[in-house]
Amino acid sequence: MNILVTGGCGLIGHNVVHLLEQLGHEVSVIDNRTTYGLVPETEINYLMHERLKKVKSRSIYRENIETAVTTDYIIDKHKPDIVVHMASFPRQKVVNVNPAWGSRVMMEGLINVLESSRKHGVKKVLYISSSMVYGDFTDDVSESAACNPIGQYGIMKLAGEHLVKDYARRGSFDYTIIRPSAVYGPLDVEDRVVAKFMLAAMRGGILKVNGAGETLDFTYVDDAATGIVAAALSANTTNKTYNITKSHSVSLSQAANMIVDIVGSGSIEIRDKDADFPSRGALNIDAARRDFEFDPQVDVLEGFENYYTWLKTSQYWSNQLNSVYEKHN
Repeated sequence: MNILVTGGCGLIGHNVVHLLEQLGHEVSVIDNRTTYGLVPETEINYLMHERLKKVKSRSIYRENIETAVTTDYIIDKHKPDIVVHMASFPRQKVVNVNPAWGSRVMMEGLINVLESSRKHGVKKVLYISSSMVYGDFTDDVSESAACNPIGQYGIMKLAGEHLVKDYARRGSFDYTIIRPSAVYGPLDVEDRVVAKFMLAAMRGGILKVNGAGETLDFTYVDDAATGIVAAALSANTTNKTYNITKSHSVSLSQAANMIVDIVGSGSIEIRDKDADFPSRGALNIDAARRDFEFDPQVDVLEGFENYYTWLKTSQYWSNQLNSVYEKHN
């Protein structure tokens, strides 16, 4: 099958491309490899180099989906059967820093992808949304729960879901919507909660916990990618929405303590909850288990240990951490 993955050089995206290629599919990629104005250029260049080692495709376009002509040209050229749309601002913080840019990517860019998909006969669009569409929620929230997003990131993700559904309503293509949560793992950027905790501990620094009782449904990147690929290829997911998570909530303070124990250094500081982020629990994944046998394998402790092992063996992070050590000695 011919499949286009937007955002296919991202943390989850490059793993999705790798799995699809292993299954024998022809994959093309659009990814602008941006730093979002927050990630150091040296870090993103290193991560992209390492991520692309897992990708065979030569059809990789370093382009912005906000450019309608370019997006249309690529989709027309490759005529994908399925578009897996992962290109997006990745989280609330990044949107808060530049909401206008975020809206161009998450709204205008999405519409460009949907319009070109309609125009060039794409059969199915898989839209990667977020658990942030629910707003505040406790454990066992299912896909039928009311969505009351808090913050512009969640609002735009939910608006994106409605746009995708409206194109399907008009007969443009079928869709599947995926809602992941707190994805982490090797080849992630530092500017996310697990990476921040892990690297702070490795530096012997302070792990700053925003709300001791706040929980997240931490999901290992391999499990998230496996679920997305299974949903994309399944005939049972037409015009449906799915949670793709580990389905197990862990408090931020528990996560910080686990990481300090794994690393053997670091201290923890409990702060007030961040008002920009909703309170979240575990998501119910019964529908994904039923429809395409989604079965996440990596629990939080194992995932944190895997991530720590990768950081220790990463040339980039070894250099960064050694540089910090030398400055203090």
